[in-house]
Amino acid sequence: MLRKLLFTLSFLFCFISYSADKPNIIWIFAEDTSPWMGCYGYDVNKGATPNIDSIAKSGVIFRRAFVPAPVCSACRSAMMVGQNQIRFGAHEHRSSRSEHKLYLPKGYKILPEIMADNGYNTFNIGKTDYNFEWDVNKAYTLKLKSKTDFWKQVKSKQPFFGQIQTGGGKNNTKKFPKNRKVNPADVKVPADYPQNQLYREVVAEHYDSIRMDDDLIGKILDGLKKSGMEDNTIVVYFSDHGANHLLRHKQMTTEGGLHVPFVVMGPDKYIKGAKERSELIDMLDLTATTLAWAGIDKPEWYEGQDLFSENYSKKEFVASAKDRLDHTIDRVRSIRTEKFRYVKNFKTDRIFLQPQYRDRNEPTKMLHSMYQSGELPTKLKEIYFGERPAEELYDVSVDPHMINNLAKDPSWKAELERHRKLLNVWLAKGDKGVGEESVIAMKYNGEGKKWGEGVNPEYEVYREDSDGDGLSDKWEKLNKRDPQDGLLQFEFNCGGWQTEGWKARGIKSNIAGFLGYLDFDLTGSEDAIFRDGLKIKATDSDKSLNIRLKSSGNISLVFKANKDEISSAAVKAGDFQQISIPLNSKWSGEISEVSLSFKGSEGTKVEIDYVKIARGN
Repeated sequence: MLRKLLFTLSFLFCFISYSADKPNIIWIFAEDTSPWMGCYGYDVNKGATPNIDSIAKSGVIFRRAFVPAPVCSACRSAMMVGQNQIRFGAHEHRSSRSEHKLYLPKGYKILPEIMADNGYNTFNIGKTDYNFEWDVNKAYTLKLKSKTDFWKQVKSKQPFFGQIQTGGGKNNTKKFPKNRKVNPADVKVPADYPQNQLYREVVAEHYDSIRMDDDLIGKILDGLKKSGMEDNTIVVYFSDHGANHLLRHKQMTTEGGLHVPFVVMGPDKYIKGAKERSELIDMLDLTATTLAWAGIDKPEWYEGQDLFSENYSKKEFVASAKDRLDHTIDRVRSIRTEKFRYVKNFKTDRIFLQPQYRDRNEPTKMLHSMYQSGELPTKLKEIYFGERPAEELYDVSVDPHMINNLAKDPSWKAELERHRKLLNVWLAKGDKGVGEESVIAMKYNGEGKKWGEGVNPEYEVYREDSDGDGLSDKWEKLNKRDPQDGLLQFEFNCGGWQTEGWKARGIKSNIAGFLGYLDFDLTGSEDAIFRDGLKIKATDSDKSLNIRLKSSGNISLVFKANKDEISSAAVKAGDFQQISIPLNSKWSGEISEVSLSFKGSEGTKVEIDYVKIARGN
């Protein structure tokens, strides 16, 4: 009996010693927040974010930290697993919500589960948003609700790892005191947005959101101090991506979308070295560092490293990825090096500002209105509504808002090739985004959803096209066309499918131009564009093919249907004009393909506004 008692006491002593030797770790994880705080040098918020600034002052501020994805669920999934989301299939926004379930690879565990397995009590207050199936009971051992008044509940549960989710950029600032709100006249709008009152208000509101979050963080820190656990608790503050109402921040692989605040404070034995760090940081490093603080070996699949290790090595680059976001399908990969950001766009048949969940918001509506009216500055017109380049390269050391794409400038060829090679090496380690999602997943995210309806070509795979014009009934309705008219009509005005299925022969350039147009450069030989996959019935009322186009030089064009020549026309250089090509007896039966062939000098630029069959009595 005595031996048993001594064993029990010995076990308890060891456990208490073990627990006392382990730090408590708190992640304050903000939504949709750019690093616009006083500690990051933003004058508007100097003195207005005292609590976030205090973490930086007491501990370490990381000046250049970047997230693995510019959207919440993909970023949070990667942070929980310690590996970029493209490696294990969590890259599509809010996947595994439908019948098509996604599971982690065999042997994988998420961070809080690993912590719980190693003696930590774990909890999460607020959002999770992980793109895979997971067991909440294995991940979180404590069930807490209050974001500020939980310290008494966890004092006897040390060591603990807790996540506190804050509203960040999503805070409702209508409730924020007017006397503490930022005056829009006092802010500077980033150069990649219109410089007008609406965007000044958007920027001011984001500053207000951060101030509001700072108040909450102050309450959290005050609770920690009063609890008496301050000397053994590490506090981390960071965000999942950039500002939500700025269209080139959240959801975009830009500096604005991927650069986040990251400050840490805690006992000196865990937070070592320089108080300010400016090397490139991958936020996956935080996941690895958290395990290191807890004295836990990181799993072999982890991509991050312990930021405070003696063996820590600075990175040559940090990589990020973007895929489907709500109903908007895309695939973009990006790397950030010391001075440059390189972006690879895999889907160039859609514009940058393709249809998305923010289309009903005033900032988005204003951009579209300014584009249509011709008021949008040329550079912004190119960025938001222009041809999607396959590659982008920016010297962000002098161009942080990524205005001037250097990818086609011969003087930057060496840097372009270097960054292309770095990205290819990174992707060679695995990219689940190479293929498309299942039809089940696409239907779940792109059909009848409050955030919008899918208009990308990927959705056309399963949709019905009852009149055979190559455009599904659903797509035509969404783009204000008649799905039953049996009429060939291509207007190229859908930002999510700029080409509307037209392809090129001979032409080397991308045929998707500005929103509303196709454009391409002739090679000087037989150049053509064609649309196949049709099952349209020719009728006696079909009279002509009307094409509105312009050309930088004189050209001739030939119209063919089912590879039979229908007619030809000459086009003089100049501004837009409508060319009407009469239809003849070869326009009959079922039409499966139409094409337009062009002859002109090499380098001649052709721009097409629409291609339509006109009917008459």
